[in-house]
Amino acid sequence: MTQTEFIDLTNQAVPNDSIREAAQRDWVALKSMSLEDLITRLANILVEFAISVTIAVMVFYVGKWIIKKLYTIVEAILLRRRVDRSLTTFILSLVRIVLYFILIVTVIGILGINTSSFIAIFASVGVAIGMALSGTLQNFAGGVLILFLKPYKIGDYIEAQGYAGTVTEIQIFHTIICTPDNKSIIIPNGGLSTGSINNWSREDYRRVQWDVAISYGDDVEKARKVILELLDADERIVKQFIEDDREQRQEAIEEAREAMQEEAVEPKHSWLWRMFHRHRAKVQARMQARIESWEEQREAQLQAIAPKVDRSPSVNLAEMADSSINLVVRAWTASSNYWGVYYSINEQIYNRLPQEGLSFPFPQMDVHITPAS
Repeated sequence: MTQTEFIDLTNQAVPNDSIREAAQRDWVALKSMSLEDLITRLANILVEFAISVTIAVMVFYVGKWIIKKLYTIVEAILLRRRVDRSLTTFILSLVRIVLYFILIVTVIGILGINTSSFIAIFASVGVAIGMALSGTLQNFAGGVLILFLKPYKIGDYIEAQGYAGTVTEIQIFHTIICTPDNKSIIIPNGGLSTGSINNWSREDYRRVQWDVAISYGDDVEKARKVILELLDADERIVKQFIEDDREQRQEAIEEAREAMQEEAVEPKHSWLWRMFHRHRAKVQARMQARIESWEEQREAQLQAIAPKVDRSPSVNLAEMADSSINLVVRAWTASSNYWGVYYSINEQIYNRLPQEGLSFPFPQMDVHITPAS
């Protein structure tokens, strides 16, 4: 039993002995070679290595050129398909990283390095780096979630992580926003995917609010009437229903587009092209009629489920403060007009109310001194 175990151990040591014997044979062969043979062999090895390096360098630069072309083609396809800009930047970044990794592995294989062992080493190193950079992987997962769930997109004005600005890029690991004073802020995607985000651009309409203080003794009803006149005179403010205002704005945009098309000088075309163009116009008109019919049916269904909400401007007495009567003024407008409406009406209220005999009070305190008896 003991002898059998000894034989197995010797058999397990055979591979090392064979490697040692092969090394000894190579050394003996090398010692037996003449100087000319040694120089010739070294020259052949150097020439082969130089050829491999040259081929590797050529493959690297050619592959780099091909990657740029593929990057441009993918970008053109995504733009032609009108893929969301946020998803476009993410896909392009991922494509570039994958292609460069394939190029580097190819170049290493040309140099004679075993790529399978290299990939295994890279995988083990990747696991170690992944454990060390768990936050970076969290940012990557956050970027994927942002692109699929779309809490915001490029062009939206968001407020998150203590910063506010317009989203300019959504990368694999981070999102770049531009603040109103033109500062570029880089925010990791991990925190954005798990934290709270205030997306100011998600809704197309917003409510504007002003706090107006008038003096005690002023006519509240008169102040209400004057402010409502100012709001009614501004075309940017919703008069009653958001749905009607949205439809009017869309009609104005279409009229402007049609006017621009009418002003454009049409080039001369053949009778075949004109016939095709008329046929296409008829098809588009029929499709547009069907779409409008569907939209009317959908609007009727929505009205049955949820009737329109009255968004008319309002002026209400909010508080009887120590030195003033505080009025709260509210109106609705398109999100793109929010700040313009806010500042414009603010200035008009300041200029108009004193002209109507209404005053803005200053904080004051009346002190009554009682003489000592």
